[in-house]
Amino acid sequence: MKTFLKIFLAVIALVSTRSATGTEPPKNAATAPAPVRSTFVVPTNFREGRDPFYPESTRPYEAAVAANKTVEITTLAIKGISGSPGHRLVIINNHTFGIGDEGDVLTSSGRVHIRCTEIRADSVAIEINGQRHELHLGAQ
Repeated sequence: MKTFLKIFLAVIALVSTRSATGTEPPKNAATAPAPVRSTFVVPTNFREGRDPFYPESTRPYEAAVAANKTVEITTLAIKGISGSPGHRLVIINNHTFGIGDEGDVLTSSGRVHIRCTEIRADSVAIEINGQRHELHLGAQ
């Protein structure tokens, strides 16, 4: 028991001398700055940038043009709504969606990427290219 007491007193003496000599870091030390995050921008034309591996390629610019393509909402039709009020499903142009689901739908003008945000008893709220649209059951 005496050995334990001697070790305990030695530790207390060491801690008290350490804080008295000032070897502890200051309590209000400045925090490290937040790391810098890289930002990557996809170019929309040749002047904004090129693909470093294929400098003559036009592939990066085609993706930007496709994202800005306008969609005819009249080509989208609700085929049916089913499910309980807590878990509804909707069929838009032969593709089934739940709330929060995303998918590509075939239309006469090509593929359209849709995100279903809300399903009601007779209508559906969707997002296409970040824009909100509403489709009604039976409307053509």
